[in-house]
Amino acid sequence: MSAGFGFSGDDVSYLRSEAGAAALRDVAGYAFTDATRIADIAAVRAKFACRAAVLVETALLRRRAADKLPGTGDWLFTDEALQQASAAPVALHRANRLGGTVIHDVTCSIGTELAALRGTAARVVGSDIDPVRLAMARHNLGATVDLCRADALHPVTRNAVVLADPARRGSGRRRVNPRDYQPALDRLFEVYRGRDLVVKCAPGIDFDVVKRLGFDGEIEVTSYRGSVREACLWSPALAEHGVRRRANLLDRGEQITDAEPDDCPVRPAGRWIVDPDGAVVRAGLVRHWAARHALWQLDQHIAYLSGDHLPTGMRGFEVLQQLPFDERRLRQALSARDCGVLEILVRGVDIEPTALRRRLALRGNGSLTVVITRVGSGATARGTAFVCRPSR
Repeated sequence: MSAGFGFSGDDVSYLRSEAGAAALRDVAGYAFTDATRIADIAAVRAKFACRAAVLVETALLRRRAADKLPGTGDWLFTDEALQQASAAPVALHRANRLGGTVIHDVTCSIGTELAALRGTAARVVGSDIDPVRLAMARHNLGATVDLCRADALHPVTRNAVVLADPARRGSGRRRVNPRDYQPALDRLFEVYRGRDLVVKCAPGIDFDVVKRLGFDGEIEVTSYRGSVREACLWSPALAEHGVRRRANLLDRGEQITDAEPDDCPVRPAGRWIVDPDGAVVRAGLVRHWAARHALWQLDQHIAYLSGDHLPTGMRGFEVLQQLPFDERRLRQALSARDCGVLEILVRGVDIEPTALRRRLALRGNGSLTVVITRVGSGATARGTAFVCRPSR
């Protein structure tokens, strides 16, 4: 099946029927591995004829959703809806921030946000302009929330917090410009001016562009399982007083905001080098996070931090040797330490880790990390390599 598979209303009606549910249970038993895929699809076609495509697509989407959205084994999905859906812990965090309020999800799609919100909100309403996704949401959520078909840019509720998750993909491509979102970000700001508004965005969204579009609230960047998942915009009335940027590190149960101190000196490397969580870097809160954990910067423009103690639960790199970056000297230093497996971290220097690892051609038995970064500015700037032992 292709990523662009298009479900129809008739497909959804069939999948929601007793016959469709029974067929899905049957199709779920096929492996669909690289070795069996052709034979498995042929067998499904022999059994279910013209319904085979929608059955296989749904079975595969349910498998993909199992880790991201636990407990959705009998849900209906589209590929794009599943890709854009927040992982369950990310959605639950947002739902907890909105606990006790009345919420209208104006781009509810197949209902993943509503599933999290219904456990914390006073009342939840969902709407979408796409009748197919709305029908999927009705199947997925049953009678637990109120659903209706509506255009997100034509309000149908009052006195509710508005949640929007504009489509950031089209024809298999990412939409980078917020004005190209569906609905466009500037139009959402205009239509819901004066309303409590929460908007999910891509983590790479340009914060300066968001401000130029008229947003003046809090931007929260959330990471989960080691990667930055999304940026979320909170209108001023929903933001914490004095906070304009927040990093939310779900794996660590830690949050940091720009309202906290950012007293962070620049010093030579101590015992440890720390690469801050991506949400901290993306939110521009490296100095704030460093101040909280008594760390310092190696360079005022580079996100690597250092300290004599490693923050609890944080992976770090114990410095064994520091040298000016030079491939020949680095190879000698690593060979002297019997290194054969090398992790390469790079910031501020034009180096491609995979190509460098290949050129180093290490043959030892040990495992090390090298942190390569720029230190200094102007005429004093230089590439520096830190040979390190990872904490884990």
